[in-house]
Amino acid sequence: MTGAESVDVRVRGLTKHYGDVEAVRGIDFDVYHGEIFGLIGPDGAGKTTTFNVLAGILDPTAGDVTLLGELPRVARTNVGYLTQQFSLFDDLSIDENLRYIAGLRDVAAEAFAERRGRYLALMDLAGIGDRLASQLSGGMKQKLALCCALISEPRVLLLDEPTVGVDPLSRREFWSVLARLALNDVTIVVATPYLDEAERCHRVALLYDGEIRDLGTPAELEAHLNCRRLEVRTADVAATERALEAVHDGIVDVQSFGDRVDALVHDATDGERVVRAALAASSIAVSTIDDEAPTLENVFVARLRELGSGTPYTPFPATARSRAKDGALAIDAHGLTKQFGAFRAVDNVTLKVAYGEIYGLLGANGAGKTTIIKMLCGLLAPTSGRIALAGRTSDLRAASLRRRIGYMSQRFTLYDDLSIIENLRFYAGIYGLQSSERDARIAWVLETTGLRGREHLLTARLPGGWKQRVAFGAAVMHDPEILFLDEPTSGVDPLARRQFWRLIDERARAGTAILITTHYLEEAEHCHRLCFMSMGRMVTEGSPTAIKAAQPGRLFEITTDAPERAAAALERLFPAWRVALFGTRLHLIAIENVDLDRAADALRSAGVNVVQTRPLPFSLEDAFIGTIERQPAA
Repeated sequence: MTGAESVDVRVRGLTKHYGDVEAVRGIDFDVYHGEIFGLIGPDGAGKTTTFNVLAGILDPTAGDVTLLGELPRVARTNVGYLTQQFSLFDDLSIDENLRYIAGLRDVAAEAFAERRGRYLALMDLAGIGDRLASQLSGGMKQKLALCCALISEPRVLLLDEPTVGVDPLSRREFWSVLARLALNDVTIVVATPYLDEAERCHRVALLYDGEIRDLGTPAELEAHLNCRRLEVRTADVAATERALEAVHDGIVDVQSFGDRVDALVHDATDGERVVRAALAASSIAVSTIDDEAPTLENVFVARLRELGSGTPYTPFPATARSRAKDGALAIDAHGLTKQFGAFRAVDNVTLKVAYGEIYGLLGANGAGKTTIIKMLCGLLAPTSGRIALAGRTSDLRAASLRRRIGYMSQRFTLYDDLSIIENLRFYAGIYGLQSSERDARIAWVLETTGLRGREHLLTARLPGGWKQRVAFGAAVMHDPEILFLDEPTSGVDPLARRQFWRLIDERARAGTAILITTHYLEEAEHCHRLCFMSMGRMVTEGSPTAIKAAQPGRLFEITTDAPERAAAALERLFPAWRVALFGTRLHLIAIENVDLDRAADALRSAGVNVVQTRPLPFSLEDAFIGTIERQPAA
């Protein structure tokens, strides 16, 4: 994929102004034939504007852009575009959506029949063509949207954050499909807020303030960081984080998770010595320190901090409210079941969440997570089971109890036709905040979200990530004892996501009980305990470390000279959940001792040369997908 003849997308000096606002400032990049090229960056960096220019929807203010050697408007017949928002018609079926798009693209009837069958089978949607789009899960909708984008068999595919709100299993399947498409000579440009997804791209460009600041393979960007990541485990995560943050020489970055603290250091040996000395000085006993490679998220956050991005951390305003700290239960649910007609959405779930605990509910779309939260919040009556909130077992819809609870729903719950400040005042009134307390809390939300000075903007004008920040602020500004967060960081960039979790950790350490759902497994590491759900049932429960340690087999990274072909060969040999393509690298879960030998034989037979094979620790995503896929069929 080198040389001018292999370039499918060429961008030179692309500039786009909206009045006085420079959204994109003279960017240059090439995308090679059959490449998966990633655009990453914070909210408002210019990614969607770039996509709209590539798709021919917007004309550039300046610069030259060509796709397949033609101007974007001319090349559109050979380009598929999947936008951030669902582009489907909910009142049409899967087949009707496909036929409509095929008609717009002048796809012949014979070609449509063949492609429909091929792409629905590829997306695991075959056999349900008459199902309405409104009846599909988020992951299935995105797969259908991708089918619609592919029905004309474009040579270039533009995907703007295609997996936001999609569960980990569907995301893994989605990226497997993209790898197959690239193998079949489709050139793909994708934007994503999930940095584990960006690891699956051949090359990645970091866009910030309308300019490209870094460009290369994920491995090159991680090598440029010139750091190692130390996973530090002790009995007191909060104290460990404070002790390491006080070290200004030898530690580049510190980030706490549910049962560990990550310290980014330039040298693993020297860094471990510094970490151990700092913890010894604070009388903190070390359980383990593991030396690991940095993640692409480490690269992203470090680079953006160098560029001066990010909102300074602002502690929550002082409060006189006391919190139970002795392990008392804030949420105590037994045998929770919810039936919708013949469908059992939640099946005999029992969970307990203590004050000061962050408890994560993880599962595929439709696993029952949101239904559980709605029952616990009193928005939905359970078919059977018992619920105790803050010690109360009756009248759970009482106004006095609701003021002690915060809830951020999966969908944005603020009013688009009100300004930011009007929304915040409205919620402060609902929660009964007094005027002096209200003003301090609203000021905190504006400071934390980086929106001070913009508080009179209509909420409808905010990017999705900024809307999420305001919604989070509205859910916590009354200092609730129990906080329900349903996918709070969906579509939020990594830097803002880190800010979210620092605030969540702070609330937990102040004694708030937090129940959270997320599709982003890397951030689920922040939880103290996790529950994996499948088809309305609890499958496993434990700390992130314990769940990963319980996985069967070992995880290996395989580097080859033909990664896509290698993935296809291994997927024919092993179940799909055991094989994943990460850009130029391949992950394989070996259960039996002979699995690596079998894999090597299969790769040789496929004409693939293995460059390197090395063991890796299980990620939480590997653990989740393996656990769910091993469950017996319903």
